[in-house]
Amino acid sequence: MSIHEEIPKAVAAHGKWKSKLRAAIDTGEAESTPEKVKMDNNCSFGIWLHERIDDQHRGSPFYRDVLQLHADFHKEAGSILELALNGDKDEANKRIGLGSNFSSISAQLTNKMTEWKESL
Repeated sequence: MSIHEEIPKAVAAHGKWKSKLRAAIDTGEAESTPEKVKMDNNCSFGIWLHERIDDQHRGSPFYRDVLQLHADFHKEAGSILELALNGDKDEANKRIGLGSNFSSISAQLTNKMTEWKESL
């Protein structure tokens, strides 16, 4: 799949994580584990970034930034999921809310992926 197809799919998929995390906070249950969520090479975009991207795009300055932001996104999402599954709803809600590190990383990742796609 091309970068023009991968990036919009990734933006949509990562946007859904906020809903999944909110559901986990509300119910204390999730379909995945914090350990798996923290891994940035487990989702389809992460697999593409780590394994399938072509050398031309791997050499882009955007690649390095997106790779780091994507890893940061997964680490923070996994930490929030861990809080949710441990029943710490208040802290999990705080860590997912507006102005949070998760919110900031998510926005930065989306913006950087969009800039990358538009640069091509």
